[in-house]
Amino acid sequence: MSKYFEDIHLGEQADLGSYQFTAEEIIRFAAAYDPQPFHVDEARAADSHFGGLIASGWHTAAIWMKLMVAYQTRLARTRGLPEHGERPKMGPSPGFREMKWMAPVRAGDTIRYTSRVTEKIDLSSKP
Repeated sequence: MSKYFEDIHLGEQADLGSYQFTAEEIIRFAAAYDPQPFHVDEARAADSHFGGLIASGWHTAAIWMKLMVAYQTRLARTRGLPEHGERPKMGPSPGFREMKWMAPVRAGDTIRYTSRVTEKIDLSSKP
């Protein structure tokens, strides 16, 4: 993480960037990690209840992580934090309290990702 705990404010929002999903990438990711027919086979996907190829929800979540890491790296550089040595510590991910895939992501769709601080908890035991 590139901010100290006391510098993080509730409601703070970050624009992580956007990402365009391609059919080839959707199929490649799903073949490795979520090989359901509507993710890996365009013909079978067309006959599914989705009516076409869609990205795995886990693919969309993985892209969020990719963009979050890139955002944190950019933020650290703009704040002049050293590449090595004393830096704010990053703990383990608290996980997902609530994740929903509200609509299918299709080949050619561009998704914009954001992150918002909704809660801060100062843990007595630091990981």
